[in-house]
Amino acid sequence: MRNSIVKEDLARIHEGLGEKRAALAGNSVVITGCAGFLGFYITQYFTRYASELGIPKVVALDTFLLEKPEWLSRLGEEFPDILEIRTFDIAKDDLTEIPGVADAGYVVHGASIASPTFYRKYPVETIDANIWGLRHILDLYRGRQSLKGLLFFSSSEIYGDPDKDSIPTGEEYRGNVSCHGPRACYDESKRFGETMCWVYAQQYEMPVTIARPFNNYGPGMRLGDKRLPADFAKAVIDDRDLIILSDGTPTRTFCYVSDAVTGYLLCLLHGRYDYFNIGIEKPEIMVRELAEIYRAAGAETFGYSGQVHYEQSEDPAYLADNPNRRCPVIAKARQELGYAPSVLVEEGVRRYLQFLKEEMKS
Repeated sequence: MRNSIVKEDLARIHEGLGEKRAALAGNSVVITGCAGFLGFYITQYFTRYASELGIPKVVALDTFLLEKPEWLSRLGEEFPDILEIRTFDIAKDDLTEIPGVADAGYVVHGASIASPTFYRKYPVETIDANIWGLRHILDLYRGRQSLKGLLFFSSSEIYGDPDKDSIPTGEEYRGNVSCHGPRACYDESKRFGETMCWVYAQQYEMPVTIARPFNNYGPGMRLGDKRLPADFAKAVIDDRDLIILSDGTPTRTFCYVSDAVTGYLLCLLHGRYDYFNIGIEKPEIMVRELAEIYRAAGAETFGYSGQVHYEQSEDPAYLADNPNRRCPVIAKARQELGYAPSVLVEEGVRRYLQFLKEEMKS
């Protein structure tokens, strides 16, 4: 493994799972959406640690609609006996045609476009992955005793734009979401996906666990992702000014990817129906503060000299239904999963930029 940041992060994930990782022994793992941001660490963790974990096979599926990344091809070449990579549309193709998939012990359904720029470009594909893709998975694995855990990636976007009394936001908040508009294809398909998970868990006693991610960032996020952490990172690398297409006052908590993936895998290993916020509860900072963190870390890592500027998007719907604040309550995940995120945003941004610097050299 060439990148020191990835190596360290995978080791953190492994340590964060503790004794619970023993449940993986003897079980194959299926991952949909393997080429995505979160797939970057999830696929590498299960593959690189397969021998230690006792995982005989990792089946990685993706449509590669946006790209087929080089890291995934290299990983497949490095571990040909462990990792099977297939171009596959979970919403349309037949899972039973892949040998051994039906007998997998753990399934991670991460196939979905998550960047607003791209799910607005591919709204039908986004809906299909979250609804029909999930339905195909649930139908295949219901009643199968081999299935130990099934993880569905929902989203903190199911909460919409919470009222001020519901921030920080706990899992029982029911949401303030529009079923019309540029974000609805993503938000509402995630909400309905959760409903399907609940129904199948109730009707068929399936071990489905739902994760609701809160603003993840870090290695694996493509520079062309079009979400804020990637946009800022690309500006730093290109030595351009950091452009904010708002007044910079919306607030978020930002969860570094190794903390987030540890939480998701703890959800997978939970082995029964439940739903968890996965993120970090502090600090909740304004977008303009995040820009300053990138500016400082960029100067330290790359000798970056750009400044922060505010502009207005040429897209009139750019900020439509964009939540003003996003901050999770993660007490449930802490208590029931042992989830303990620790990487604060200043450290996380430095790690992300250092990862990119090493990638540029390799």
